[in-house]
Amino acid sequence: MSDRSRLSEVLAPLLEGATFSQRLRLSFAGVRIDVRSNSPELIARLKRYYLDFLANSGAPDMVVNALECPPPELSLPLTLKEREPGKTQFKEAYADLADGRLVRKVRTDMLFAFGGDEHCAFGPCLENEPQVVNFINNRYIQLVLHRGALLFHAASVALDGYGLALAGFAGAGKSTLALHIMGLGADFVSNDRAMVRLTGDRLEILGVPKMPRVNPGTVIHNESLRPVIPEQERAAYEVMSPAELWSLEHKYDAFIDECFGPNRFKLKGQLALLTILNWRRNSGPVNISWVKLRERPDLLPAFMKDVGLFFEADDPEHELDFSSHAYLDLLDHCRVLELTGGVDFERAARELLGLLQAECRPS
Repeated sequence: MSDRSRLSEVLAPLLEGATFSQRLRLSFAGVRIDVRSNSPELIARLKRYYLDFLANSGAPDMVVNALECPPPELSLPLTLKEREPGKTQFKEAYADLADGRLVRKVRTDMLFAFGGDEHCAFGPCLENEPQVVNFINNRYIQLVLHRGALLFHAASVALDGYGLALAGFAGAGKSTLALHIMGLGADFVSNDRAMVRLTGDRLEILGVPKMPRVNPGTVIHNESLRPVIPEQERAAYEVMSPAELWSLEHKYDAFIDECFGPNRFKLKGQLALLTILNWRRNSGPVNISWVKLRERPDLLPAFMKDVGLFFEADDPEHELDFSSHAYLDLLDHCRVLELTGGVDFERAARELLGLLQAECRPS
């Protein structure tokens, strides 16, 4: 829906009397974002979450305000966003204004407002810290996309600055495979979304500063992830069958520094390989093969990512190109692999790391 109200008019009563005395300075792959809040506890939590990306000084590219308060009331009507395929519940409602957008989370009543220089989160932020994290990350993504990148549905790791992107349909195990490769010495770049852009004749991959969320089955089969689950909970998972573990929907944040040590979350690299996970459980041995994407249009949905409600076009008169042609043109500069057969994280991790090492060697 579209409303002729201006964002400043909607925000004025919500910001009346608010003081943002707390500040957190962040730097994501050279993009500077300051977060301001009225809640010292929220800033302390975000500081822990973004420990690898703290900045000391410098003018920010963007300021995000997070106001801890009761769920705000709005006089504007909101439109429910269509449910995702296979989902039974609505997640978000929104209103497009003359110069911005409002998004309300249906389950939590958190309200997010953005447009121009305004980027605000309102509501019980402490209870919904992950949504505040996602909002900050989405503002960063918007900045990078406006600077010429495309958004990918992919996890990513890097070795000596050379990146390996891992794409696949939902539930393919992108994050799990990335963490297995990390256990062999690679650094972490991104969990579920990444941005790719052409710089000169090379592709640059930029990660999103979000910790991987892993299920219990992933944790108990990867010793590096032991800190993720408290020991008393771990015992209950260890007696479950593989099928039971696979079906669990509960997930945990895996903090990279706790599991793999400091300075292992890099956010940036030269993209050398894109791997598409097109494997299935109990489907025989894993097979890794090179593919030409222009001959495999069936693989495009595995990595093309819709920009979603939290993206705002910078200039409606000059729309950015997020078409399949744009992705194919970009990936003409990258070698692409497909994993088929059965799911085998350990073997796939070893072989993909070997291929990435070959890309790192001087020709």
